[in-house]
Amino acid sequence: MALRIVASRPDPAIITLPWATPLEEWGEEHVVPLPRGLSRHVVRIVRLRERVYAVKETVEPIAFREYRLLRDLQRMGMPAVVPQGVVAGRLDADGEELPAALITQHLRFSLPYRSLFSHGAGREDLPRLVDALVVLLVRLHLADFYWGDVSLSNVLFRRSAEGFAAYLVDAETGELRPSLSRQMREHDVTVATENVFAELLDLQASLPEGGSMARAIEPHEVVELLQRRYDELWSELTGHEEFSAGELWRIERRLERLNDLGFDVDELDIVTDYDGDQVRIQPKVVEAGHHRRELQSLTGLDVEDAQARRLLNDLAAFTATYDLGREDRQLVANRWLTKIYEPLVALIPDEARGKLEPAQFFHEVLVHRWYLSERAGRPVDIFDTARDYIDNVLGSKPEEALAADEDPTSDDPDPDETPPDPADAPTDAGGVRR
Repeated sequence: MALRIVASRPDPAIITLPWATPLEEWGEEHVVPLPRGLSRHVVRIVRLRERVYAVKETVEPIAFREYRLLRDLQRMGMPAVVPQGVVAGRLDADGEELPAALITQHLRFSLPYRSLFSHGAGREDLPRLVDALVVLLVRLHLADFYWGDVSLSNVLFRRSAEGFAAYLVDAETGELRPSLSRQMREHDVTVATENVFAELLDLQASLPEGGSMARAIEPHEVVELLQRRYDELWSELTGHEEFSAGELWRIERRLERLNDLGFDVDELDIVTDYDGDQVRIQPKVVEAGHHRRELQSLTGLDVEDAQARRLLNDLAAFTATYDLGREDRQLVANRWLTKIYEPLVALIPDEARGKLEPAQFFHEVLVHRWYLSERAGRPVDIFDTARDYIDNVLGSKPEEALAADEDPTSDDPDPDETPPDPADAPTDAGGVRR
């Protein structure tokens, strides 16, 4: 049987991997020690020159089905790992068949949920993980995707400002349908609550007995939160709203609420009664990434949506500080990009560039500045803040992984305290925050 490789944008180096060897026997020559989530399959993270891939052994028809499904999700702009290819026709040294292998691109700066907690994530992060999982599930359902095996283990998480963004990793049980019924959505949510409940019990058992994190995990409360957040978000994105013809301002308010959630409305169904006295509105097509698209159109930066919102807030503060409100917004954004964002990111030492995405680094510098300014009782220059952050915080973060947010001062903040908004940092007499 000849080795068969089907790949999108093929990397010739894939051929050099030891496909005649079972995946579990691959050695350090190819495998890199990056965290992997729990899986029923053998999975390895491999490095080929400058690229990193995840390789999963599975049955050939399933490998090709998942590969094509992930490609469909990629074309639709869904948050999922990017498929690279499938390797079939594998034989070992004795001529025995080996499982096919699905290859996906490794998602940089991401971690499975268990590794997040081993890298210092705290009890305040658990609701944020649930929120990220809910947003992912709702987005997939809006795209008529039935997941079938919703769980924390089938997701990778990346930091996005003070929260997380979730990416689908395992689409083996998934299915894109012409339309997704309410029953199938409800089944996905039920499976999610059951799997997350079991995963949290397992996580609780793996943590140090009597530790604060183990005591803080309440699986029943978390799955109730998951169900409630899903229902709320789905209702906000798809539910109808009725009001009198004299309250047309409520259309704009509904759109603003969806924008605040990070969604744009591409199509809105507006129906009036026979006399035109009552109006009924319902979003028909919603698309995630409102802030991300706005920032990209202004600056060219492509970041997570919550990061984009934080950067847009800083751009607004920059505009107000230098009284640029009457200037063309595109020109102001370019000035902010070249005078603030790019010089700040350029301060990251070369040896630390694998620790945080530039946008996440910028966000964490803003949070760090809030603490330093509060402690000093005056606004601290943002570039001085960045240097302090690099010297005292960045070095402790793991490579190509995300640790929990760290307090940049010697006085530890309350872990239950809401992270500060950098826009609230103290200003000097002239209002200059820089």
